[in-house]
Amino acid sequence: MKLSRLICGACLLFAIASARSESLMEHAQQVAGAKTNPLASQERAQRAGAKLFARECASCHGANGLGGAGKAPPLRQKEVYDAPPGALFWILRNGALHRGMPSFAHLPEAQRWQIITWLKARP
Repeated sequence: MKLSRLICGACLLFAIASARSESLMEHAQQVAGAKTNPLASQERAQRAGAKLFARECASCHGANGLGGAGKAPPLRQKEVYDAPPGALFWILRNGALHRGMPSFAHLPEAQRWQIITWLKARP
């Protein structure tokens, strides 16, 4: 009986450790990767997204998304370019406070999509 509890406990710890090793992007892709951007490729949305990025995101991710202070990663990288828009939307909506990423749920959905449209348009 004690051995089975020990084995169950070890399995539980392994499951928790495995779940924590999953990246934020991997998790976002699993839960929201199929969601599409209703503003994709709209130039007006890109311009609005650039302004919103400067106001909401640049202080951590840098003016052009090249990286900034603290733990904020650069956004001009393959992982972001290749990410489904729905995954990026999920990250903006939910954040990841334990990683230093706040939620941007205070922004209307359209503004979050504008930021994503701008990010996806970057070369």
